[in-house]
Amino acid sequence: MDNKTTTETQVKTYVGGCHCGKIRFEAEIDLGQPVSRCNCSICTKIGGCSVIVKPGAFRVTAGSEWMGRYDLSFAPNHRIFCKHCGVQVYGAGHIPEIGGDFVGVMVNCLDGVELTDLTYQYWDGRHNNWEAGPRPQPWRAYC
Repeated sequence: MDNKTTTETQVKTYVGGCHCGKIRFEAEIDLGQPVSRCNCSICTKIGGCSVIVKPGAFRVTAGSEWMGRYDLSFAPNHRIFCKHCGVQVYGAGHIPEIGGDFVGVMVNCLDGVELTDLTYQYWDGRHNNWEAGPRPQPWRAYC
């Protein structure tokens, strides 16, 4: 991803799904923008990397009957996973600080995307340090 600036818009339709293929989706995403990694307890466990889109830019195209929902008791969002293979494909919720309703698409679930070509930004969710914003290097999970 050479010669990309943060002001360029590179929105493209990507397709993806869970490991077994029962859940499929498509999303309008700009992978020229940094992908988020978080060190909170669940993101650390799943190794997730996500990109935030508005709900209108995300569509489940197959497998809604295979979707399970995991709600964190303390979080304003939820996670959607495949009840057959267990892979988390996206999360969703409402957080005013990021513009309200959102879908967090797991880039690991996008078809044909080389994850090593992406730029990452890191959030300190482990310490509820959202006000610090993202930074280019990882936050420590355990201090």
